[in-house]
Amino acid sequence: MKTTSLLEGLANAARAAGDAIMHVYQSDVKTAVKHDGSPVTEADHRAEAIIRPALGHLAPDIHVVSEENTDSHVAAPPERFFLVDPLDGTKEFVKRDGHGAFTVNIALIERGLPVLGVVYAPALDRLFSGGTGLGATEISGRAHRRISIRPCPSSGPIAVASRSHPEQQTERWLADNAISNTRSIGSSLKFCLLACGECDVYPRFSPTMEWDTAAGDAVLRAAGGRVTTPDDEPFVYGKPDYRNGPFIARGGWSRDPQPALQRRQ
Repeated sequence: MKTTSLLEGLANAARAAGDAIMHVYQSDVKTAVKHDGSPVTEADHRAEAIIRPALGHLAPDIHVVSEENTDSHVAAPPERFFLVDPLDGTKEFVKRDGHGAFTVNIALIERGLPVLGVVYAPALDRLFSGGTGLGATEISGRAHRRISIRPCPSSGPIAVASRSHPEQQTERWLADNAISNTRSIGSSLKFCLLACGECDVYPRFSPTMEWDTAAGDAVLRAAGGRVTTPDDEPFVYGKPDYRNGPFIARGGWSRDPQPALQRRQ
């Protein structure tokens, strides 16, 4: 299957899962707690039940690792595999706070790198997709546009941070890099705000899993951004237990070469 056709198929699967999620969202949301303490709802399970067969039809030879399928977490992944979060931002989904910051995430990993990704925010009707050599796009309603990172504005960069996981280490990093303007939002939409030029950098030090980040990471890289460790080392996938370490996702922001102390003088 051609890469463009595969990406289109991933987008269709994400939309179908998003429709199922919104059906639950418009009814009473009952929440359970998984063994790791994170919440799970009927929407997670319905989306999973749509995405896995869709991927099996699209690419039956590609292994699928999904958050809600714990059996898929056991073995080490092959060189090429899908990473899926059927409902990223479950806390935002349960809150019903009007922000709609929950998404469906589907990514294709090849040799440790996210080469295709789709992020769909059904409550906002914003679908982001991208891949290596394909660029990145956003579809919102009937509007379809190419997206890319922006140069940092002269007024200073805007950092995006987690709405549900504020942390002191992030605050210190922002202060050390003289970044005072921040925007908070949930789920993998943080990567997408960088990709479409609404924000410039996303530092993350609290724990995440690979299925939380891979799809948004793929979109961001396709839009001209990059994701690295805080030490500027490559950020790769297929790690033990699919657990991420800290990372810095970059749009147009680059580290000021001047030390933080000198900037404050």
